[in-house]
Amino acid sequence: MTNVPPTPSGLRGAVDLSSLVDRAQRPAAQQQPGGAPGAPGGPGGAPSGPGSETGADVTVPSLVVDITDDTFQDVLQLSTIVPVIVDIWAEWCGPCKQLSPILEQLTEEYAGRVVLAKVDADTNPQLVQAFQAQSIPTVAALIGGRPLGLFVGALPEAQVRDVYEQVLQAAEQNGVSGRVTVDGAAAPVEGAEQGEPEPEPLPPHHQAAYDAIEQGDYATAIQEYKTAIAQDPHDQMAVAGLAQVSLLDRLNGRTADDIRSAAGAAPADVSAQLAVADLDISGGHVEDAFGRLLDLVPTVFGEDREALRVRLVEYFELIGAEDPRVVAARRRLASALY
Repeated sequence: MTNVPPTPSGLRGAVDLSSLVDRAQRPAAQQQPGGAPGAPGGPGGAPSGPGSETGADVTVPSLVVDITDDTFQDVLQLSTIVPVIVDIWAEWCGPCKQLSPILEQLTEEYAGRVVLAKVDADTNPQLVQAFQAQSIPTVAALIGGRPLGLFVGALPEAQVRDVYEQVLQAAEQNGVSGRVTVDGAAAPVEGAEQGEPEPEPLPPHHQAAYDAIEQGDYATAIQEYKTAIAQDPHDQMAVAGLAQVSLLDRLNGRTADDIRSAAGAAPADVSAQLAVADLDISGGHVEDAFGRLLDLVPTVFGEDREALRVRLVEYFELIGAEDPRVVAARRRLASALY
């Protein structure tokens, strides 16, 4: 399944940042003819001066930063010193609220060997488009100014930690092995421990589900989320969590080749098409998944139609009710059903 963290050799430039990179590099190129575009020392507040070369220590305001379409240059330059993890999120996104604290905690733990850049998807359309963020959360990296796609959706802490390790290995292989310190702090982790409040604990059933996911026990996680929803039907984080872990459970142990082969051999088989739609969603191909199932809805009846409706509603929870693709798909589904 596509949410499995990539190996270092499998990390690749999966996105096109050319428009933002060109815009970020242009002032530096004008000021430093013949210099390396996007190198540290250019405008925009990135580290500069003595010690800013790759592999050396530099000072930054924070290990976790909010970036916008206009401030992308800062982290582009910083990525020549340490790898930068990019978290594309939104306030209304349930899975984002599960993933973001994990990313922030791990970034602090790595004590300046990596920086986390957070991108609000609702207010930064250029970065969303550049990183090909078809659903959120989307997590990518910048290493030496080069973008690398990592994963889509919320993952357990153990898997996210594996991703961080692999990013650091890939960065080292590419000569990006510096360290940053937080301005005014002796060490990033110590500063965080002394000055930052502890994160609020998860509700009991959420925590139990989260722990089960870390152990790969998706059945228990599903039951915990269902219990949370039974206790509070308006618990949107539990609804989104249930949709996420149900997707993981359905794809667990199956290969993409087998799923796509079965769907190609039986285009009218609802079970086969539901499976390949799961694969599309897990890989961020939201419109493909929606279109595949919505095309089937008018052609089937009874249990098959209900299965398609239920799965689409689950996807809507995963992607978020405010997403324009969800709004359009929900309207099309209602038209097909009624």
